[in-house]
Amino acid sequence: MKLPHLERRPELDALRGLFLVWMTLTHLPTRFSDFVNQPIGYVSSAEGFVFISALLVGRLYIRELLQNAPGVRAKLWKRSLKIYGYHLLMLALAFTVAAAFAVHTHRAAIGNLLNFYLAHPGVAIIGSVLLLYCPPLLDILPMYITFLFFTPMLLSAAVRFGWRKILLASGLLWLMAQFGLRDVVHNWIVHITHLQIPLQETGAFNLFAWQAVWTAGLWLGAKSAVDAFPLKEVSGRLVAVSAAICVFFIGVRHNWFGEHLTQQALGMQLDKWQIGPLRLLNLIAFTIVVYWLRKYLLRVVSIEPFLTLGRASLRVFCAHVFFVFIGLSLLYGDVDGGAPGEIEQLHGKTAAALLVVTFTALILVAMDEVRKKRADHNRRREAASRIETDSQIEASSQAEPPAELANIAP
Repeated sequence: MKLPHLERRPELDALRGLFLVWMTLTHLPTRFSDFVNQPIGYVSSAEGFVFISALLVGRLYIRELLQNAPGVRAKLWKRSLKIYGYHLLMLALAFTVAAAFAVHTHRAAIGNLLNFYLAHPGVAIIGSVLLLYCPPLLDILPMYITFLFFTPMLLSAAVRFGWRKILLASGLLWLMAQFGLRDVVHNWIVHITHLQIPLQETGAFNLFAWQAVWTAGLWLGAKSAVDAFPLKEVSGRLVAVSAAICVFFIGVRHNWFGEHLTQQALGMQLDKWQIGPLRLLNLIAFTIVVYWLRKYLLRVVSIEPFLTLGRASLRVFCAHVFFVFIGLSLLYGDVDGGAPGEIEQLHGKTAAALLVVTFTALILVAMDEVRKKRADHNRRREAASRIETDSQIEASSQAEPPAELANIAP
């Protein structure tokens, strides 16, 4: 099967870096979180990060899967195991350093994140190792690990049965998620494992709904690598309708249309954690508009530090969680209350210092990771070059007779 040349798309790394910056600003307890929390409708950095990550995975591995399916499975499962190791390290820090700090200082901002662990440490540890217990801020990686683990099977099924059936199955699973599939599966797991972990402690993300975002990203990435990009031809009418939908949801987000068209009134239809129907509509419309504007938007985002941050997304994500915990540790009082002297966000010099230190550290972490990747790539290339040279020398020595024999007449 002859495939088109696969060009490197650094702008995809830049987009992932942009979503990491957006996510960090959202999670840090400063006033910036108010401004970046879904400012352009019901689209967040989490959906963007998951979607772009899946698109990159589909784009990079679909070709190799066509020629070496076992090798792709090994690579993606190895990647899943690596991310799982990072997740365990973050849990270890949260269950020791962060938990001890919360207990001794009575900082509710951190204590609230780990309240189930503090009340049931044994069950929490076992559950977290099994990816069942996922504290807030530590629930994205388990979802990513799960999706990445099943990706080889999903790509293989797409090659065998076609993407139409895969997308249909994904849509059906999303629909079932809207009607309580997660609750049913959770009750079954509790019954099997006897780990009494409440549903709200298994992570905010409904995996049965969010798999639709991952599957859509895989589909677009895989199709762009082996075939024409599915969104290559977008009609002006479709773009206009999508733009109108986006404007409508921006209005709902900012309460332009009265009390009957607000986030509170529409409720679960806009829910982020299970990708409600209206939110899904907003995501699809937003994707179409962004794709139509891609030539202009990519010029804006394809700059540093987004490029470097995106190339080191795993370590940058883990580092951002560390600084979010630092920011939460600086809060005092009951963050759910509003009594005098209590704060829910950092202000002034403290907030500015946290932002500067956080993003300086994230850039340094990313630069170090990119430097290591480049050095490792160069080592592998040099090793491959040496092997190729040795093979050529060996082949040449076997093909040409020794000089003393060449002078002997037959």
